[in-house]
Amino acid sequence: MSVMSNILAFPACAVPTYAVPVPAAAAHAAAPLRRPAVLIRAAVAGQALWRRERDLRRVLGSDSTPAPGRALLRLREDEERLNTARLDGAADYDMRRHVLLLVAILAETRRAAQPDVRPDSRPVSRLRGLG
Repeated sequence: MSVMSNILAFPACAVPTYAVPVPAAAAHAAAPLRRPAVLIRAAVAGQALWRRERDLRRVLGSDSTPAPGRALLRLREDEERLNTARLDGAADYDMRRHVLLLVAILAETRRAAQPDVRPDSRPVSRLRGLG
């Protein structure tokens, strides 16, 4: 058995970053997020499994789910702290939480951009007695 390092070495090259657009309706989101492509791809992939009622409360550590758009400021602040830890190479940087926050930011941004979002809306059946 050979001894292998648990450190991955990558050639020195620029890491592509992508900007995540944030709607102008959110005043606190004046600048788009610029993060490495791998974080954005992971966050986009995580959208498929995101369930707002379940996951947003867990991410925020809250008992109730805030109205659409109300959680963005806190999510952005938490994500900014994690991004700073990532850039500083901090030992306590949590990549899973960082991706989860980015998933939440993308989902909440989309939801805040939708006009008249009602969380309790259900499709209405055209046939009586089937809805």
